[in-house]
Amino acid sequence: MNPYLHVLPEVSEALSTGKPVVALESTIISHGMPYPKNVETALAVEQAVRDNGAIPATIAIFGGKCHVGLSREELEYFGHAPDVWKVSLRDMPYVISRELYGATTVAATMRIASMAGIKIFVTGGIGGVHRGAETSMDISADLTEMADTSVAVVSAGVKSILDIGLTLEYLETKGIPVVTIGQDEFPSFYSSKSGYKSPLRIDETNSLARMIHTKWGLGLKGSVLIANPLPASDEIDAAVMETHIREALQAAAAKQVKGKDVTPFILQYIAQHSKGESLEANISLIKNNAALGAKIAVSMLELV
Repeated sequence: MNPYLHVLPEVSEALSTGKPVVALESTIISHGMPYPKNVETALAVEQAVRDNGAIPATIAIFGGKCHVGLSREELEYFGHAPDVWKVSLRDMPYVISRELYGATTVAATMRIASMAGIKIFVTGGIGGVHRGAETSMDISADLTEMADTSVAVVSAGVKSILDIGLTLEYLETKGIPVVTIGQDEFPSFYSSKSGYKSPLRIDETNSLARMIHTKWGLGLKGSVLIANPLPASDEIDAAVMETHIREALQAAAAKQVKGKDVTPFILQYIAQHSKGESLEANISLIKNNAALGAKIAVSMLELV
């Protein structure tokens, strides 16, 4: 066991006895939603994993260790504490060595999940190539981590505030399979539509599990991105959302918001200006992803 790893007993027992486990990130708690909605959502997401046959393992950093699985009290702390770091890979050594509190992004959560032996990770939407990246070179570490770490990622697609087309091109370059479940079009987080055809489509969880198992069985390292469209009843029209996104990007530029602060700023701006509609869509999609992730984790174990 890695000395920097602390696994919750329930999660440890599941891993040691061959039960399905699903990793969950913590940035959605500390930097994605307001309190107490963030904690309520985190608990609902964990319950969605349990309801579909798997054990949830929410991941965060504190006390000088990577914690795989959080207690109710720990979830509460991450939900309202003002000084929690947003931790990607580059931040992990500093935050751990200083024994700070850190909420993990997709990249950091994937790496810690892999350290613990968890193969399925559920998030809302992955990071990617930012709009204007041809001049800013702003490309999320989520993508490079997905090329290196063999943990499958279930999301509602790429965050729609990003350049979806360039992100799909980057994923292809890195050899990361992109599969959309249930439709031919790649989803765009808040909407089931993006204007981009999905590279692959698979409709059954057992077929998804078989594909993931086959990739790693061939010795091909890295992730598989499973895009799970938001239910039609909860999605936001893509054109309406694009208007909110452009306004949010202009506001971020005017306030000179940069780096890892950009995404939380834009998400908060959109939530305020969509009268909470985007927040409700975000909650719906993460719970929907959690249910699918648990089903895939169960199917993966059936192949072993």
